Amino acid sequence: MTLPNRLVCFMNTLLRNTYVEINLDSIAHNVRTVRRLVGADVAIAAVVKGDGYGCGAVQIAPTIMENGADCLMVATLTEALELRRQYKEYTLIVMGYTADAFLETAVLNDIALTLFTIGQAELLCKLGRKNSKKPVVYIKYDTGMHRIGYEDCQESIDEILKILALKDIVVEGIFSHLAQAGPVEDASQAETLTKAAQKLRAGGYKLRYVSICESIGLVQYPQYHLDMVRPGTILYGTKNFDNFGIHFEPVISFKTMIVQLKIVPKNHGVGYKYEWKSNSDSVIGTLPVGFADGFPRHMHQNGYVLVRGKRAPIAGYVCMDQCMIDLTDIPQAKVGDEVILYGCGGDAAMDIEVAADMLGTTKGEILCHITRRTPRVYTKDGKIVYVRDDLLKSE
Repeated sequence: MTLPNRLVCFMNTLLRNTYVEINLDSIAHNVRTVRRLVGADVAIAAVVKGDGYGCGAVQIAPTIMENGADCLMVATLTEALELRRQYKEYTLIVMGYTADAFLETAVLNDIALTLFTIGQAELLCKLGRKNSKKPVVYIKYDTGMHRIGYEDCQESIDEILKILALKDIVVEGIFSHLAQAGPVEDASQAETLTKAAQKLRAGGYKLRYVSICESIGLVQYPQYHLDMVRPGTILYGTKNFDNFGIHFEPVISFKTMIVQLKIVPKNHGVGYKYEWKSNSDSVIGTLPVGFADGFPRHMHQNGYVLVRGKRAPIAGYVCMDQCMIDLTDIPQAKVGDEVILYGCGGDAAMDIEVAADMLGTTKGEILCHITRRTPRVYTKDGKIVYVRDDLLKSE
């Protein structure tokens, strides 16, 4: 197995020639960019759900917190508990639903929860008294996504006021989420939330945080930064905002290597169903990566990888564990060459945004589909600082 020189010393923990490289300096840059955009008075709740969008929540959390984030947000209690085991001092917020049976676990571990019923608020009060804790909660308000949250009506305001009046919990904030349906719809949602917050504050209650902006919203709508923003995908550099004069650095590179070369005669098929057939005698390279690693099966339609600085098309369906590429126009290619599946920018490699557009999906889905079978290699100041391989439980 041929590896870049800087990986040789990590051979004991990197036992594959397919891996994801995560640039911690780029994450730091992106967090600092968000801080510059929102200013010192707006809180940053960094979203690290989905194992930090596939980057490794536990591994990237210190970089995020040390560069300007105020707290970490996740979707589930289990995600919060994973972080709490490592970081006792970080403020952690679960922004999804947590069932009644698990509320006490959150209380015992000082994890803030999201509510949208008075029943859970009252139960948390009891659990707080039982455990000599004062649970922190956030109210989810539905301004148009129609997922979880209080509907926008007076009855909801009345019930939230009752929650705010409870003495044994701390209601720290209220938040909603933009549907990103368009500027008019986004403005309507922001107005709905701010009006609801005004009614609650007019009742004599303090809300520390009112929040509606996620990644795209915080860039496009500075007028809606309010008290807190919740950046997610932009922390991982997956969307280009250069037209706004704002640059977020790509964080992830997905890499593998050529393990075999073959000459395939003209009109021969390659891969399942012979979806791809050679127009002439062709050089086909096999890569030890497939959709079980998170490289999508349908990447064959228009997909490509980077070999020796040149693009090589995918030849046929991506298999579960392998895929083939057409190297006919890259005669210098040889076994052991590095192959970039997704790049970090600055070259001709496909990036996450291009991959998402090509497959008709979101950047977050592309990131989250990179599986636990694929080792993560973390770099800082151009050097590898550690390797995570979930299958070997090594780090």
